[in-house]
Amino acid sequence: MDQLACIVEKLNQTFSVYSFGRDPAFSRYIPQVYDKVNWKNEFEPDFVEYFNGLMIKGGPYVKNVFLAVFPTEHILEQFIEESSEGDLLFMHHPLLMECGDPKGKWGRGFVPVDQKYIHAIKRKKLSVYTCHAPMDYHRTLGTNAAIIKALKWKAVDYVVSGKYGQLGIICSIDPVSTDEMIDQLTETFHIPYVDFEGVKHHHIQKVAVIAGCGDKVSWMEKAERKGVQAYISGEIHCHIDNDYGRKKYQEMSQYASKTKMSLIGVSHSASEFLVKRTLLNQWISENFDVKTILLPQEKWWL
Repeated sequence: MDQLACIVEKLNQTFSVYSFGRDPAFSRYIPQVYDKVNWKNEFEPDFVEYFNGLMIKGGPYVKNVFLAVFPTEHILEQFIEESSEGDLLFMHHPLLMECGDPKGKWGRGFVPVDQKYIHAIKRKKLSVYTCHAPMDYHRTLGTNAAIIKALKWKAVDYVVSGKYGQLGIICSIDPVSTDEMIDQLTETFHIPYVDFEGVKHHHIQKVAVIAGCGDKVSWMEKAERKGVQAYISGEIHCHIDNDYGRKKYQEMSQYASKTKMSLIGVSHSASEFLVKRTLLNQWISENFDVKTILLPQEKWWL
């Protein structure tokens, strides 16, 4: 058992939550998606400012840290049912994002956490901590770093660089075919299938890795200009059932018809859960007197 304050302070320092500033994505999406909820009163003051960090504050002592990516109803119900007072849910996202299934139903996009779950978490004196962009950019405990380490690839370059650092890592790997790579990825991410576009190769030696939403044509073009043969991301196609999603899908389809790369999507959630299952699971166990409990998403393509 460890103090919540100690855990939060260590997480904030490790991921530079305050110096990173306002999360570029969720500082926009949370006010939009929670527009019918008085979210500024529901969530902790620092979270309202930075959109990362301690979102809901519960009891002072933590026995178990639950690790997840998205707050699906299944994840939240499991957390509330299996937790004890004071326990902490550490997620990558403060909102559910239904990205859609390449072999099934398209998603709804961003979906807020139902207030009944927020109230149930507070009644049981549980805590919720989320860390999005700072974790994506983190060099050793980040979503991309976890993928590279799990696959034992060597980082040699990056895809894009901006205000927050480098995003998207280019790696050199031992020669492998596209089909062999797909088999390796389905096993690593525990997924039933990938979303594939582009061209298959017999010998791939240079890959780009971008966890989460890497379905940006401009990023793919930059990677291809750098000699990348396979582009791996959580999302290759946007399968969100609205005008935005259909526009993105069309743009991606046009690019995919002319690219020479293998484009491989491993699901948004699975691509980001890997860091929870591996690097963060170990890091939390080494730094705190708590038990970690993994909460994989009930369906990776959602």
